[in-house]
Amino acid sequence: MDNKEIIAERTQLKPQGWVNAHADYLYAYTITRVNNEEQARDLVQETFLAALEGMHKFEGKSSERTWLTAILRNKIIDTYRKKTKGLKTLSINDAYAGETEFFWNEEGHWHQEHWPAHFGIDHIDPLAAKEFNHILQKCMQKLPALWLSVFTMKHMDDETTDTVCAELKITASNFWVIIHRAKLNMRACLQKNWM
Repeated sequence: MDNKEIIAERTQLKPQGWVNAHADYLYAYTITRVNNEEQARDLVQETFLAALEGMHKFEGKSSERTWLTAILRNKIIDTYRKKTKGLKTLSINDAYAGETEFFWNEEGHWHQEHWPAHFGIDHIDPLAAKEFNHILQKCMQKLPALWLSVFTMKHMDDETTDTVCAELKITASNFWVIIHRAKLNMRACLQKNWM
């Protein structure tokens, strides 16, 4: 196969169909990461605009949806950066502040009353999954902006620790403190509201 045939097989952009073909998918992708309907709609619109302006950069090596999602992902990361800019980061000395309510000081084990409880999700029930996702989103909204950004990038977008640290301009030590505290808060919130 020569270069002309490869180029001919590449995906061609069809911007006139983007809204019908991709808007719902991009919105669903965004709302789980920013937890704000208006902001999610704005980010999808900004993605379409940026894609129109950058059509000449599209190489055709991926599908339209993959390309649009990559643009959207970068816009979401920019949103995280804006939310976290100027926020105070945690020092390592503060890493274990407030955790004595969950752990024994000497051994680092959970206090019995704080043992993780069974969530009761033994089978997939679409209604229960929808309810759980709603509660998960509400719990995520309660996290501070920096914690939400770190938690979302790490556990929803499966970014590496190095990528999260570089994108949000935090140290690895700070990352681990934040992710630990975010998990504790999420666990407590889910246990309170889901069980």
